[in-house]
Formats: sequence, C-alpha cells, structure tokens
Amino acid sequence: MKAAQERTKTSLEHTRVSDIESHDCKAVSGILSRVGDKWSVLIIMRLGEGPRRFNEIKRMIGGISQRMLTLTLRNLERDGLVSRTVTPSIPPRVDYALTELGRDLLIPVAALGEWAIKHQPCIEAARTHFDAANGAETPQAGAPDRG
Repeated sequence: MKAAQERTKTSLEHTRVSDIESHDCKAVSGILSRVGDKWSVLIIMRLGEGPRRFNEIKRMIGGISQRMLTLTLRNLERDGLVSRTVTPSIPPRVDYALTELGRDLLIPVAALGEWAIKHQPCIEAARTHFDAANGAETPQAGAPDRG
C-alpha cells in the first residue's frame, strides 16, 4: 500500500508542476535558451577565469565569429550576467567580466562543460554505433527528431 501512496504523492507533485502558468514556462524557456547555447556557455566559462577583452575572448573560443561574439556578449550583458567596462584611452579599452549573477551561473555551467568534456568520447562512440545501426543517416543539428 505504501508504494501506491508514493505514486499518488508523486502524481500530485507532478500536477502542481504542470499547473505553472504558460507565461512562466516561456520566461524560463527564454532564460534557459540564452544560458544553454554553446557560445554563452563557452564565454561564461572563459570569463569565469577573470575579466577579458573582446579579442582575448575571440582568440580563446575557436570558431566564433566577431558578430556572434558581439551579439552573445550584448545579450549576456542585457540579462545581467556580464558587465562591460570601458576605460577611456586611445584606443578605448573594453573589458568584459561576470557579474555576481554570472558568477552564480558559472557553477552549473562549468559542471555542464566539464561533463561534456569528460563524456565526449562516450557520446562519439554512441553516435558511431547509432549511425552504423541506422544506415549512417545523421540528423542535422537542430533538426526535429522524426522518431
């Protein structure tokens, strides 16, 4: 009988979670998409090491375009995760650093990044196995799963 009670309790908790208003879900979804995109994660991890100049960040993150770095830094600044400090000089010096909120986010982001690095060989092996078993049809990044 105890197992049935536990299932009921879990079911009630699930109901409360699903009762969250849709605008709350949209707000959380927007935040997660910002902090979960690959460029944001990499920038936050690099800024976790200390303040950086724009070109320093660009050199440290291979493959990011100047435009994408600019947009990502601007969005992280807008969300209160990164601060931008301009020092008047010739040329002006601009430094980016994590805010207190950004440093708080660094903890789960770093854990996620470390997990990805640690498990990358396992993920690659699983992908290779899957592709071999499924005729090497690989889904495009961001494409919906048809299964």
